[in-house]
Amino acid sequence: MPHTPPVLHSDEPGSFPYSVLAERHPAIVRQVREAFPYGPDQHRALDALVENCTKGVIEPLPADAPDRDRWAAWGADEYIGRSWFDLPWLWSESWFYRRLLDAVGYFGPGPWQGVDPFRPFKLAELDAPETDEELAALDDLADRPADEQAAALLHGSLWGNRADLGFRLSDEHAEARAAVPGLVADDSAALRSLLDGADTLCLVADNAGRELVPDLLLIAHLLTHGRIRRAVLHVKPYPYYVSDATTADVVDALRRLTRSQGAAADHGHTLWSAMADGRLTVRAHPFSCAPLPYEDMPDDLRAELADGTLTVLKGDLNYRRLVGDRRWPPTTPFADVTAYFPGPVAALRTLKSDVITGLTPATEAALVAAEGQRWRTGGTHALIQVRQR
Repeated sequence: MPHTPPVLHSDEPGSFPYSVLAERHPAIVRQVREAFPYGPDQHRALDALVENCTKGVIEPLPADAPDRDRWAAWGADEYIGRSWFDLPWLWSESWFYRRLLDAVGYFGPGPWQGVDPFRPFKLAELDAPETDEELAALDDLADRPADEQAAALLHGSLWGNRADLGFRLSDEHAEARAAVPGLVADDSAALRSLLDGADTLCLVADNAGRELVPDLLLIAHLLTHGRIRRAVLHVKPYPYYVSDATTADVVDALRRLTRSQGAAADHGHTLWSAMADGRLTVRAHPFSCAPLPYEDMPDDLRAELADGTLTVLKGDLNYRRLVGDRRWPPTTPFADVTAYFPGPVAALRTLKSDVITGLTPATEAALVAAEGQRWRTGGTHALIQVRQR
């Protein structure tokens, strides 16, 4: 194992983590505030959260918080009284979303208990005209060989709402012509090999809306063609990081598919039936919202993932938790930093934060020459990485 760099913090003005805490979080509070007709109590609590997260210190959860003991085990007691900017970035970021739910009354008791403060944004994505266009492209895909369908759906899942299936089908060589490829690491051949005849696929979801739909379409294809026997979809037990998928978001996405036309509706009905007969199950483990890396996962989750043939983790946050939220040298082997994981593991991720592993020296040099360090956070590059055993 190479030298382990320290975890990322948010205390360096001008850095990406600093901008998230200082700028993005207050902007999210404003968006949530405007999306609901909250009352004076919530408005005061939201104002207090902005003040606290930008200028204050970590304060205890309410005495009656249902997860107070859990967060104490995750480090809250140790961090009380310290500036948000002095803590590991992953921890501070996660704590923000937990406290936002308190501010809007999500954990109740009260009339706003269980009301997802991010739901309007998620539903707007599902109902967008672009979603209709992407789902319509599935009809063209239906005539292609199964392997081509699988490859297109895999890339759809990888790129989420930047996945233009129509473009990818009509210009399949665009990637090869790019000055710096959009895919900075591509272990898709190894991933396809692991998926062939897999008993259980564990897919750890990232975002809801137009990013969850391609994940579900990929699962539907794999089930329909007998590539996997069953799938377990891991989602968040409560709203998190604005758009992270919950069980309610899975239901919304399935309803969106089943009320569509053509191939999209067929996939939706396949998934609905798979939920009914157990070939597709949804799991919402509390650790999914932990401010910690997967290396610290509890024994029950470790055993569950060990039972799967393959675990696929989607998105940037899951990648940070998988490899550790550290500024690794980009050429650090992916297999080394995921050696602790209980079984074969794959990451499908669009690059939206500083953390990266598994690049070749040539790829890193080309990215830096073309873009400086912007390639790390701009969302214009992606990766498929696999550790097979």
